[in-house]
Amino acid sequence: MSVSELKERHAVATETVNNLRDRLQQRRLQLLDTDVAKYSAAQGRSPVKFGATDLVCCRTLQGHTGKVYSLDWTPERNRIVSASQDGRLIVWNALTSQKTHAIKLPCAWVMTCAFSPNGQTVACGGLDSVCSIFSLSSTADKDGTVPVSRMLSGHRGYVSCCQYVPNEDARLITSSGDQTCVLWDVTTGLKTSVFGGEFQSGHTADVISVSISGSNPNWFISGSCDTTTRLWDTRAASRAVRTFHGHEGDVNTVKFFPDGNRFGTGSDDGTCRLYDIRTGHQLQVYQPHGDGENVPVTSIAFSASGRLLFAGYANNNACYVWDTLLGEIVLDLGELQDSHKNRISCLGMSADGSALCTGSWDSNLKIWAFGGHRRVI
Repeated sequence: MSVSELKERHAVATETVNNLRDRLQQRRLQLLDTDVAKYSAAQGRSPVKFGATDLVCCRTLQGHTGKVYSLDWTPERNRIVSASQDGRLIVWNALTSQKTHAIKLPCAWVMTCAFSPNGQTVACGGLDSVCSIFSLSSTADKDGTVPVSRMLSGHRGYVSCCQYVPNEDARLITSSGDQTCVLWDVTTGLKTSVFGGEFQSGHTADVISVSISGSNPNWFISGSCDTTTRLWDTRAASRAVRTFHGHEGDVNTVKFFPDGNRFGTGSDDGTCRLYDIRTGHQLQVYQPHGDGENVPVTSIAFSASGRLLFAGYANNNACYVWDTLLGEIVLDLGELQDSHKNRISCLGMSADGSALCTGSWDSNLKIWAFGGHRRVI
């Protein structure tokens, strides 16, 4: 069989697959006769109500001199690491607001940071296309420089996000502007698996965010500038398990729902969406009402039960709290006392769900605690 014949057969097969995909999508849309909000309203559910003391700012973490881009909690919930435009990682004691480490980075253009499960190391990455690992037990010099304990090199584009595999200090997943995600062996500094790239089931644009399932650490989701989100299994890197459509702009942030069967997304199209990984269906769209243009979503986080979705937006200091069942905004952190003075760029919920941390372009982080009669939602 000649090359031209192979190309022709490939083109025919591709067209057939695309037609089948379109038919499947149309059939799914026919079956989606309702969404979570409509069903919940029909069941008589009422939205979450917040009193004056139900969510309050209890700590302001001051120390960065540039925009805060990323943050992460330790599993034991008493420490936070943050990454800033000032070229430093700062490790905070969330209970006292004190800085325990201030690490000067070799590359100031940092975009992401993460704590290891045991809380002994932190990882970060950015425009240098490298994920750097720092041991918090290392001694810093007088300029605050801590030696890099491991450099994970191999991406051909910026490192947009990094996250340790739950309960595994030696495995970490990164996403990159080179359209791939990589599973790393931190001990050796080598790639274990590459997701995307030369595989047709991979993303076709920059990968911006990843989230690893807490209930099944072999699964993770990735959000991309190609407007899609993909589900991957680390045991089979050759193709994505499922691709999720719906957004009309870059997917900036993804986060697994607490039960591990669903996940949320935030996009440049101004919406947050909830998907079910078992059916591949979009369950709900969370979009603020208004006549203006869509404001990009920068970061999201779920409460411990999943009833609340916190979403930061690129306009001023807005951070809406959505009731995920009814699809309604029940609170705006930007309107509360002691709120941020600029865009909220990153969010993180503590492991026990008792506190939310927000990072902002105003160079500060704030810890919001559930109080009054409502300790955890």
